[in-house]
Amino acid sequence: MSTDILPAPGRAVTRLAIRQVRRSGSIVVVLITGMTALVTSTYAQVMADPAAAGSLEALAGNPAIRTLFGEPVGLDTAGGFTVWRVGTVTAVLLGAWAIMATTRITRGEEDSGRWDILLAGRVALREVVLRHLAAVMIVPAVTGCLLAAVLIAAGTPVSGAVLHGAGTGLLGMVFVAVAALAAQIFPARAAATGTAVAVLGVTLLLRMIGDGVTALGWLRWLSPSGLLGLSGPYVHNRTLPLLIMLVVAAAITVAALAAAGRREIRGGLVPAVAGRRPRLGLLGSAEAFAVRRVLRPLTGWAIGIGAYYLLIGLTAVSVTGFLTDNPAMADQAAAAGFDALGDVAGFAAVLFAILGLPVGGFTAVRMSAFVAAEADRRLTLLAAQPIRRTRLLGAELTATAGAATVLVTLAGLTTWLGVTIIGGDFELAAAMRGVWNTLPVVWLSLGAAVFATGWAPRWVGVIGALPATGGFLLLVIAESIAAPNWVRNLSPFTHLAPVPLTPVDWTASATMTGLAAILTVAGGVGYRRRDLRS
Repeated sequence: MSTDILPAPGRAVTRLAIRQVRRSGSIVVVLITGMTALVTSTYAQVMADPAAAGSLEALAGNPAIRTLFGEPVGLDTAGGFTVWRVGTVTAVLLGAWAIMATTRITRGEEDSGRWDILLAGRVALREVVLRHLAAVMIVPAVTGCLLAAVLIAAGTPVSGAVLHGAGTGLLGMVFVAVAALAAQIFPARAAATGTAVAVLGVTLLLRMIGDGVTALGWLRWLSPSGLLGLSGPYVHNRTLPLLIMLVVAAAITVAALAAAGRREIRGGLVPAVAGRRPRLGLLGSAEAFAVRRVLRPLTGWAIGIGAYYLLIGLTAVSVTGFLTDNPAMADQAAAAGFDALGDVAGFAAVLFAILGLPVGGFTAVRMSAFVAAEADRRLTLLAAQPIRRTRLLGAELTATAGAATVLVTLAGLTTWLGVTIIGGDFELAAAMRGVWNTLPVVWLSLGAAVFATGWAPRWVGVIGALPATGGFLLLVIAESIAAPNWVRNLSPFTHLAPVPLTPVDWTASATMTGLAAILTVAGGVGYRRRDLRS
């Protein structure tokens, strides 16, 4: 082949980076724009009563609600209502994706040794990092543009739509830069990802405190999500918070590139610990090793889920008490999508129902990690031992299921603790019934991920997320467009009883658990029949 038709080394690196993020990036873009379009389209229905806007704004003025959803700005407009309802969710989703994607295609590829040959050519490490960052930042940029386009198409004012789209895109870019800097500082992907996720969690907490406590409102200026809220799309339309985010993203990116030029390949500014004592715990069997592998990620997920549901418990009495004193407002809150918030049990039941989303995602991520270890040949020597491959899969399955149960149980404990701290009435047994009621959805996600591990290993993350994430989105869309009941029934969340407000639907739970078992067995059969990935 003639060398004049080959791409230049730099362009080839850029194409590689884009190829590595295009699939997951497209999914994130569709999810964010789809949720925004959906909420915007339901605004007229929610606000059909002229008094609804004022009542909802009064509800949103409650400190507990502000803590969870952010400061209410412009709820009497479709754009302001949409930003308040889903702005925080989409920002966190984009930030989390930006972190995972950045550390995966930079530090992850470097750790696996695939950058050794790449960097043996004419492209320097700093340029490789820069081109990968540019590729990842395309996704937040496209997300912001499409978000603005969706809001404009829905008839909201152009200025507010553009401001919100730009702010969301800049927030994603900030966390791309944060993850890139962490990947240069730490010599391992796990440490880089954990540090960047911790930054995301801390800044989100600062935003929540700043929104919930008026005297501490200045904390929002220290948080990207807080700056996004301070921009006040559709009402204030402030550009200064976005300019701050732009400067922060640029400064952190420059710092990441500078750090890349000062380190060695597979190294970091913080050197790896040398000469530490061997850690031999949980290495005696395949099952123990699976437990060892899950402990560190379990800790991170437990901190996030535990902190969120502790906050739910701390705000439960405030929200339910406010609605009890204002029954008309409670009815309008239900019309706006906040059903059964009249007492602590109802409030907990509504928020326990969404627990299947993060925990189901956790199971999909863990099975994806198992397939990644196989593809990176980290399981090759283990599989060569006199150990059946189905035992390796079973060990990973058991460890993941146990970790998921721990996460669900922790959510119930922290919710009960939060309510108890503020003097509310909520029994621990009721909290446990509520969170354990979501386990069938988690088992469905795990079963789907195991099925994909056996038959479609490249799609483990997507297929594993379908029962939880896909099912929740399907239910929301079906209810918004008044779809037939058979469409709603395709979502596992349709069949979850609002426990502890009502008893468990044992028939539905048994059906979902049985389907999860069938998927798991089928996945084990497929895994035994196929070759190891490499």
